[in-house]
Amino acid sequence: LSTLLSLLVPAHSSGSPDCGAILTPAGLSYRKSGPRFSRGGGREGRQRHLPAPRRNHINSVKVAELSLSLIPDAGLRLSIDVDLGTAPAPSTTKVLRLSILADLHVEMNPEGNLELVTSACKPTVEEMQSTEELERSTPRKSSGSDVDKEINVDKICLEISKLLLLPHEQLTSLTAQFPVTPSCQVQYLPLAAPVFSEQGITVSLQTTFQVAGMAIPLPGSPVPFSMPEPASSGPSHLTLAFSEHFYTSLFSALEVAGAFNMTILVSRASKENNPPSPRQTASLFQEDLPVMLQAAFRSSPQVVLEEGKAALKLFLTAHVGAGSPAFQSFLSVNVDMSAGLLLRVADTRMMISAAAIEDIELSLAASDVGPVPAALLEEFFLPPIRAEVPAQLNVVLSNGVFLPHVSSFTYTDVNVVIHKDYVLVPCNLRLQARSG
Repeated sequence: LSTLLSLLVPAHSSGSPDCGAILTPAGLSYRKSGPRFSRGGGREGRQRHLPAPRRNHINSVKVAELSLSLIPDAGLRLSIDVDLGTAPAPSTTKVLRLSILADLHVEMNPEGNLELVTSACKPTVEEMQSTEELERSTPRKSSGSDVDKEINVDKICLEISKLLLLPHEQLTSLTAQFPVTPSCQVQYLPLAAPVFSEQGITVSLQTTFQVAGMAIPLPGSPVPFSMPEPASSGPSHLTLAFSEHFYTSLFSALEVAGAFNMTILVSRASKENNPPSPRQTASLFQEDLPVMLQAAFRSSPQVVLEEGKAALKLFLTAHVGAGSPAFQSFLSVNVDMSAGLLLRVADTRMMISAAAIEDIELSLAASDVGPVPAALLEEFFLPPIRAEVPAQLNVVLSNGVFLPHVSSFTYTDVNVVIHKDYVLVPCNLRLQARSG
């Protein structure tokens, strides 16, 4: 299989997006509720590593405000206000307000990962008369020479770049390979740097699949996909979008991986009860044997999205035979069927399940036992196919498919909306607590 796959064109050569995400201003401003970072006399305080003053001792640090805002067509602006309690003399305490404005943008590195980069940084320091005046008076801005004496502003921007190490790790995790089955993995690759607008940050992604560690080619999308315009009044933190082609590619990859190869028990063959024609098949077997149906795809599955519903179309060839372990096929049946798909999201996975078969058609492909009437095919094979095909599909799909996400975040308050040709998933973000 590896040799065969290595001869094929890589799946990502077309460079066409099939899914994406829009991080809204609400998602950008999302933060975990709780006390702001501070350090003082309490044990619950958390030390923030900031440049120490040249001559004074910092005895308290309080992050008064931290915000991240969009700059359309450019990037982000990070704003941090930090109150520093300093002790210039043993009996006095002075409070400095350190304000930092940093402009950020996102680039794509040669490895295809997104990187958050500082493009501008401006720190300023304002001197407060006392701790009490911090809450009731207007700050008094100190002179440039005083600022230089109190705190080393040259090191501030270096510290800001250190704050970006965790976001770098999280952005890199976006392009990780996620397992679909033991032999099949999915990966989401950004095609370009994100687009910044008043509506949010838009990222276009292309899905690739690996089988046995090799990227596999998939049918190209007949219609180019672009992220739908977000609803201006939407309160969600994030909106994920998936094209019809994304779902077709998923099922095609699983079919290439052999995940949907299935064997269905039809009945037991005997001289008294032999499907599909007792007289024709009784002479083939001298003892009771199980009659099995081995199904394989004769063409790739297709997913069709309409308003409010999704359907999976399967095109199978079912080889009917008996014998175990040596399978002897005596009949081949073409099976064209359509099953409804149910979509929901749990954590960071899309859970997909096949519902009842909506439409099915059987036709004789080959026979070693002579002509077989269509009514006889339906009588013997429709019931087990209707029952077993959705059941075995759902076993394969039971673990779900990882959605594009970065580490430490999960999705909550999810709503899956199916439109013609694409699926929207508006949701909120939830930051998981980090241990240690």
